[in-house]
This record gives sequence, C-alpha cells and structure tokens, in this order.
Amino acid sequence: MIWRLLSIGFVPTASLALSPLSTLAKPAIASRTSDRCNTLRMSDDTFANQSKSGEIPSYDGDEKAKATDFANYFCSYAQLYHQKQMLVDHNRMASYHQAIMGNPDVFKDKVVMDVGTGSGILAVWAALAGARKVYAIEYTEMAKHAKCVVEANGVSDIVTVIQGAVEDIDLPITDDGLEPEEEGGTLVVDIMVSEWMGYFLLRESMLDSVIRARDKFLKKKTGLMFPSHCTMYIAPVFDEDDRKQSVHEYSGTMEDWTEFVESTRSLYGVDMGVLGKDFDREQKEYYLLSSRWAELSASQVLAEPKVIKQYDMSTCTLEDARGISMGEAMASFDFDINADQAEGGCVSGLAGWFTSDFKSRTDDIGGANAPKINPAFLSTAPEAGYTHWGQQVVSATMHLFLVPIYALCTVFAAVLQTNNIPFSTHFVSL
Repeated sequence: MIWRLLSIGFVPTASLALSPLSTLAKPAIASRTSDRCNTLRMSDDTFANQSKSGEIPSYDGDEKAKATDFANYFCSYAQLYHQKQMLVDHNRMASYHQAIMGNPDVFKDKVVMDVGTGSGILAVWAALAGARKVYAIEYTEMAKHAKCVVEANGVSDIVTVIQGAVEDIDLPITDDGLEPEEEGGTLVVDIMVSEWMGYFLLRESMLDSVIRARDKFLKKKTGLMFPSHCTMYIAPVFDEDDRKQSVHEYSGTMEDWTEFVESTRSLYGVDMGVLGKDFDREQKEYYLLSSRWAELSASQVLAEPKVIKQYDMSTCTLEDARGISMGEAMASFDFDINADQAEGGCVSGLAGWFTSDFKSRTDDIGGANAPKINPAFLSTAPEAGYTHWGQQVVSATMHLFLVPIYALCTVFAAVLQTNNIPFSTHFVSL
C-alpha cells in the first residue's frame, strides 16, 4: 500500500512574516554555539549575532557583532577537542585525503588557499601533493596550533598560516612572486580548499566567507574548488525513540516549571505564573520545534530522498548561501511511502543531510579551461555510516500513522535562520 507524504517549503529568513508555520528556535546541538563557550553568553541587550546589513559579522559587523559571533561560533573551533572530533571522522578525512593526495598532477606547482584551516591538515596535504605555495587562513587562535603542525611536518617553507578573517586578509602577491590572472588583480589562487560544511550543509554561515574568498582570490577561468559541488537531501524517517525523548524532556521541564511557580509563591510570596506561556513557548521551540542531530540507519529512511538544493561551488552566489527559497523548483516535493515496508508503521519526522563532490568544473568557463581531476565523494547520508555531521531531524509533534485513509498530507515549513540557528518546523496533518 503506497501513501503520499507531501512536504512544502523552505523559507530562508529570520522573519516570521513569510510563513505562519514558522517559528524561531534554539539550536538543539552545538554547531555555531558550544556548551563550552556558553560561559561567554551575553545578555539579550548585548547580543548581536549578525551585522546591521544582515551579513555574517566577520564580513561587515561592528565590534559587538564580531565579539558575539566569536563567542557563539569561533570559540568552539579554537579548541583542540573540537578539531579532534573532526579529525577522527574517517569519512570526512578519507574523502579530503583522496581528493587532494589523489590528484598530485593537479596540485603540482599550484597556489592553494585553505579557508578555515583549523588544525592545518588540509594545508599540509596540499603541500605534500606538490603545491608551490599554500596559504592556510584561520580566524581563531587555532592558527598557532596549525603553525606547529605545519612545522612538525616539514612543510613550513610551502605553507604560510595567516590568522584573520578571510574577508579582511591580503596575500603577499608581490613578495611571493604570485601571478594574478589579470594584471594588478588579486586572482592568484589556483585551488581553494575548505571544509566549510555545517550540519545539513547550511547550519553554519561559513559558506558566505568561502564565496567571498573565491571571488577575491580564485582564478576565474582555471581555478578549482574543493569540494566542487554540494547537494542537500531530505526524506521522511522513523525515529520514535528520539521523538518521544524530546516530548518527555519537554513535559519534564514544564512539570519542573509548575513546581517552581508553586514553591516561589509559597516561600517568597511572589507569583511567577504570569510567565508560564512565554516559558512554555521557549521550551517547545527548544525541545519540539527545532532540528536535532541524529545518527540514523538506512532502515529508518521511509522513502527515496529528494534533492532540495544543489550548489556548484564555482558559480554559487551569496544569495544562494542564504538557503532555500519558497518557490524554487526543488523546494516543493512529495514522497511515496510503502506502508507495508515502513519500519514502525509511522512517520516520526523529516531528516536532512548532504553530499559533497570533488570533481572537475562543470560550468561553461571552467569546464573548458580548468584542469580535470580524479573525483572523490563525501556523503553524510544514513547509509554512509558515521560522520560528525550526522543527520538533522525535525520531528512531528506527534507521529503520523500510515493508516488506510484516503490520503495523508503533511505540510512542512522550515526557516534557515541568518543568526546561525538551523531551522524549525511544524507538521500539520491534513
């Protein structure tokens, strides 16, 4: 028996006006925030997580916006424990290693930029693959560790670690004898490497920085992006244990609130019950309406995944980096679910993940002029096994049974926030 699950809409905006089904939510897991950084949390009056123009703070934010973005995002990447989490991700490491070390003819004598170098390992690989010069850009204090790694691996004569925002730096073009694609210009980089991808690809805002770096430094006709293409997927899933756990935790925190109100009234003579609705809203947003990290198995995916966004890293724009717009061709989709084969007999929610390709350029200009590369591939899909990205799941507030009714229709709305919050959702069964 086949039932159709209809899903509609992604709205990349911080405004609630575009969709009555949308709501702001706190991140369910650390991405551009970290528990270890929350000691730096600012008051709401001080908090400014984007610039006045709506861009990421490292691009055109004032000092307050930059300080907030550092506390909420860059702080975690400045710590070795976080770097180690990524370095022990075998799928991640193997894909980049194959892409770089598997293309020595492409890297030989080239100028490479590693945007967000972190520990510096990609820059070291680029040097070992034959690059003439590698610029490893890192905003955080991790740059000091990267310099140590570069020196310890004997490539300090090739790799230069530069600490700063990639939007602000200038390369020593004349001093290093670099040859711009156009006389007097800054397009001197042959290959741009970056591990910029966040949870569900776009949960972090680093894509903006990569695009700006590409437009400022990468040779337009022959330059290569690693990865070269990225694709976002979504599918209905069965994940009742985690969905029920979220509901249980929400119920528990509301019970705790009731006890708090009663004790405050009896012990201190103050009634805090007037704040109950706002507290309930906050907890629903956190526990029930925001996406969360999951490590799903292939058997939990109930239908063929749908592509909802594709990025050509050589040509994508800052507008593309904002997410998925309502009305885009791939923003509306439906799923056919075989109720007889569906694990658990119900839909718990929707899960999103991404893939990244390392392959030759496919655009009109680069396809004809850029070097051809031996391809590599990275997948964060359930069937690919563990990655630190996992999958992002947005749960229905109640499970949707696959029962023999005339039709099952679910409306899905999501917001990809500009303030580094992933997205939130409501499911409505029609």
